[in-house]
Amino acid sequence: MVIVFFGTPRFAVPSLEALIASRHQVPLVVTQPDRRRGRGQKVTDSPVKAAARAHGITVYQPDRLRDPEVADTLRTCAPDLAVVAAYGKLIPRDLLLLPRLGMINVHASLLPKYRGAAPVHRAVINGDEQTGVTIMQVVEALDAGDMLARTIRVIGPDETSEDVENGLAEDGARLLLETIVRLEAGTVRAEPQNAAVSTYAPRLTKAEGEIDWTLPARQIHNRVRGLFPWPHAYSSLDGARLIILRTHGRRRRCHPRRHRRRDRSGNACHHGAAVRGSPADAGA
Repeated sequence: MVIVFFGTPRFAVPSLEALIASRHQVPLVVTQPDRRRGRGQKVTDSPVKAAARAHGITVYQPDRLRDPEVADTLRTCAPDLAVVAAYGKLIPRDLLLLPRLGMINVHASLLPKYRGAAPVHRAVINGDEQTGVTIMQVVEALDAGDMLARTIRVIGPDETSEDVENGLAEDGARLLLETIVRLEAGTVRAEPQNAAVSTYAPRLTKAEGEIDWTLPARQIHNRVRGLFPWPHAYSSLDGARLIILRTHGRRRRCHPRRHRRRDRSGNACHHGAAVRGSPADAGA
């Protein structure tokens, strides 16, 4: 089959690489325009763009998907299918109708839970014990299409969002290829989502990183690992802003009201438990 790929971040790269290594043709990769990234705010290629260029695949970076030239560009490829993996924008209806078999999406949650931009981070922050990947049909509404396949992954108690997302990226790539085989064979059974139980996973903000030391230790631990590698949890000590990269929970006798008395190693007491953090200066 001829497959056009839409994706931008690192999560999407294993799916793209799997398609390239398969018997299918990937003549075009659509990714978001180059943006400033990192501490130096330098303009760099997205991970998907870098992967596509490494394989000599044409990269297309439209500012607006609704521009007529976008549909014209896709039409020249005569795609049988389009695959979306964390592209970062809603796909308009005219593009959805172009591929013969439509568009399918590799989404990092067990839909209908955690529709939206940050499903992995929200699952970790909320202390979920499992998550997964859902392959779904792309529709105009956000992450609301029929589910075609899913796979489940356990979330370890100390895993960060980065750990979980890396695992899901590989799981999603395998599930994607399996789903395409069944699409070709006509054996996929589409399951509508139950919108009544859907939840939303909004994009992360830096303000969410400030730690509320009155919370139970487990909730603080979940927030720290859920906000890694961005935007990081943070707090202050002696007037300095500290980025907290890791926490480790352990039982320790302490008064629950003494949570604001912390030493420089990052120890703190919370509701009968102690959290030991790994703080770093904000400039690190």
